Amino acid sequence: MTTVTTSGPAVSSRALGSLLDSWRASSAPGYAALADRVRLLVVDGRLPVGTRLPSERDLSAHLGVSRTTVAAAYASLRETGHVQSVRGSGSTVRLPARTSLPRASSSAGLLDLTKAALPAVDGIAEAAQRAAASIGGYLADSGYDTVGRPVLREAIAERYRARGLPTDAEQIVVTLGAQHAIALLARVLVGRGDRAVVEAPGYPHAFEALRGAGARLAPVSVTVRDGWDESALLQTLRRTSPTIAYLMPDFHNPTGATMPVDQRVRVLEAAADEGTVVVADETMAELRIGGPLGVGPLGGGSLGGGHRASSPLPMAAYGPAVLIGSAGKSLWGGLRIGWIRAERPLVDRLVRARSAGDLGTPVLEQLIVADLLGDMEGILEARAGQLRRGRDRVVAGLRSAFPGWQVPSPAGGLTTWVALGAPVSSQLTFAARQQGLLLAAGPMFGVDGAFERFLRVPFSYPDDETDRALAALAAAWEGIDGVQVPRGAVMAEVV
Repeated sequence: MTTVTTSGPAVSSRALGSLLDSWRASSAPGYAALADRVRLLVVDGRLPVGTRLPSERDLSAHLGVSRTTVAAAYASLRETGHVQSVRGSGSTVRLPARTSLPRASSSAGLLDLTKAALPAVDGIAEAAQRAAASIGGYLADSGYDTVGRPVLREAIAERYRARGLPTDAEQIVVTLGAQHAIALLARVLVGRGDRAVVEAPGYPHAFEALRGAGARLAPVSVTVRDGWDESALLQTLRRTSPTIAYLMPDFHNPTGATMPVDQRVRVLEAAADEGTVVVADETMAELRIGGPLGVGPLGGGSLGGGHRASSPLPMAAYGPAVLIGSAGKSLWGGLRIGWIRAERPLVDRLVRARSAGDLGTPVLEQLIVADLLGDMEGILEARAGQLRRGRDRVVAGLRSAFPGWQVPSPAGGLTTWVALGAPVSSQLTFAARQQGLLLAAGPMFGVDGAFERFLRVPFSYPDDETDRALAALAAAWEGIDGVQVPRGAVMAEVV
């Protein structure tokens, strides 16, 4: 007999209604549209497995629909394996035993663009061979390394120095990627109930890490055109005295915005006044493509040699800030190497706290990254050309196929944050799945399910996959009902 675990978190009718947002936009029967939206929330992770759903009576009252509609939606979700129900215990979110994602009609299979990532950099296999040849010198000790090998810590420090920020190896802690760095900092710096400033939209896994540490999130707006809402950011710092402010000031994910130097100074000064630790996520910082920083939604373009010289210095050059870096975006996601740059007292706290979660970073991967960092300038030049071609292809393709959309051409990073002109991101994402294309819906990047009018589209994939994605997206857009901006319509400016 199948049982339901009822000890998991519960989502209220009000909270679920916020996540559902524009579910009525479809011309499908009400119960089917409601079930489809809940199904997408489950697949995207916005409704975690084990979450108890509201009762049929409560949800129908909140949504203003009949109880029959909600009951039929829940029945549909049970049929596809996304919900389990037991009389007297309610309905609980689950994932089907086998994935229910539709398969693509072509033999090429599903195309997953939910990850903003690049394939491995050229030369990584050779670097791995050199690392393997040198590992004999490291075999005499236990191999458990919670700080980082001196050769890699020094290579990372040298990279900061090359970018204009004096750094020594003692300020570096090597981690298992940037996400591990975020979670470790959250665990050390945040106490239950503390406030944490985050960006909206922003990086969803940072939200998860901060919430997991007990933080209450205080979102501040970032837009393609205007960047950070400085007034709101400064007011939030002064009004709530947050423990931590997690920011991505360079080629922000997902908007592509870059924080101006003078704004960095003001934010850091305000944070210092309140005792707030600013954590600057620099995972995108060196992925400069070309074009003016802070470009508007229709700007962008190529830039000649030496273009990275105009980039701002790392955040910590303008005031007290903790920096997070990673090899995952610039080198390869398969190298689970990240790092934290901080002052020595915080470094000591991080190292002491780390063993509660893990026992160190693999030595071989550290040696590979240390090898590659020696040629980082050449690697970044190659990456810039690769990303420039991908960006131009995606932006041109989207603007041609969807003239009613606003498609930014960012000066760096891995994605474009597209304004759709209607609150249909989740519906479009679900329709794209039926065409064999996986994309992250806009609300994935909001704290409370906002950003249904936006879609994040990566431009870091090969040309053939990009073309397949554009074709699938066009088919999906034609397949959603009654919500498209007419072709050729002029949209309002991105806000």
